Amino acid sequence: MFEYSLLFGPCAGKTTGQASLSSFFENLGWKVYRVPEAANTLLSGGVRFSELSPHDCHVFQENLLKTMMQIEQTYMALAETCAKNCLIICDRGTMDASAYLEPAAWEKIMKQNNLNAVDIRDNRYNQVIHLVTAANGAETFYTLANHTCRSEGVNLARELDEKVMKAWIGHPYLEVMDNTTTFDMKMRRLVQSVCARLGLDTGDRLLPNSRKRKFLVREMQADSAFHEFQDFVVEHDYLITASHEFEQARLRKRGQNNHWQYLHTVRRLVTTGDKHEHIEQRTQLTERDYFMLLAQRDPSHYRLYKKRRCFLWNNQYFQLDIYTEKNPSKIRGLKILETYTARTEAIPLPEFLDIEAEITADKTYSMYNLSRKEIVDPNIIHANRHEKSKSPLHFSKIEVQPERSISVSEPINGHRDSIAAEKHRAHSVVENGVVQAQAHADLLKNPSMTEASKVL
Repeated sequence: MFEYSLLFGPCAGKTTGQASLSSFFENLGWKVYRVPEAANTLLSGGVRFSELSPHDCHVFQENLLKTMMQIEQTYMALAETCAKNCLIICDRGTMDASAYLEPAAWEKIMKQNNLNAVDIRDNRYNQVIHLVTAANGAETFYTLANHTCRSEGVNLARELDEKVMKAWIGHPYLEVMDNTTTFDMKMRRLVQSVCARLGLDTGDRLLPNSRKRKFLVREMQADSAFHEFQDFVVEHDYLITASHEFEQARLRKRGQNNHWQYLHTVRRLVTTGDKHEHIEQRTQLTERDYFMLLAQRDPSHYRLYKKRRCFLWNNQYFQLDIYTEKNPSKIRGLKILETYTARTEAIPLPEFLDIEAEITADKTYSMYNLSRKEIVDPNIIHANRHEKSKSPLHFSKIEVQPERSISVSEPINGHRDSIAAEKHRAHSVVENGVVQAQAHADLLKNPSMTEASKVL
């Protein structure tokens, strides 16, 4: 078991960081537990610090610390009996509370609960990583529009960020991820840091100049040729966006043995002066949130079905996507091999795969283009474009936080509390074909759908 705390200032990349770590280690066959943020759970229940007396604030912080430790202990107990290698990601850590209290008040809480800094700071977590807020060094990207429990301006965000970071001074493995690189590189540095602490050899895939390289596979040998590998069932759906040129959004359902992980990815083109950068934001979803967002599926794209095989060969990590029989005939049986490397020349590839060509720069093989339908009813697309602003879950307006739920002002179709109802509603627009696409257009026009008021 290896536990680490992912600390962050407001708008620091924590959500995407957790998703990146989870995907990376799950691809290696690890079990990953993500401990939810206790503070957000309590604050979303109506707590307002401005309404609390000093005594109430003290009691709240003490109870918050107890709650956090108990939640963490629940996951630690599960990890102790897990047969796999196990990684526990903690959203926030025990010392964070000290940043919001006077030193005397914090010491009082420590004494009342028989705690000490060495135990709850140094011994509790194997590694602590602080992601610096975008308000410090990446102000262009700083926003709290999607976080209802915080409202810090840039200056206050910097101040709180520094206080939280200083609270962890003394931990033997504290690392700080600043904003001196691109956001994508910040996420790579995060994964690389955890791998280095664990002693995992990642080769050159996480280096600053590393990039994804893709290869078209003609044939593959039997499973025994792969030695150790992990197979996953993967489904991708693209969602409606305001402009495909500047924004793309998709859902991923990925799992083994009928156990699923859900991910929401938004890719945006951000322009700052004469610089252009693609920002990819990944958010872990609950099953409920996944099926709610699935109702936003873009009818001009097919759902993609894959078997994803993850394996190591010659100290290089690979993913092999095999497009299954459920896909349209044009891509059925397609096999694409992917790896990350800093090398620009020809690289050694597994001898048990018959490689036809490198397709890294060929946009024909991008997942977005592979999923596009060749014939789409223009009336349906026009209807969707006309009505998309009325959608209660338009992705560009929200960020679904890990293990949070979406709150709306009125029930949707009278079944807000039923996942089964959301699945039924989503499936009516998910299946490939014009009839289902028309149902999707009608769904977007449904006046019972109200604007989302909050995302927790």
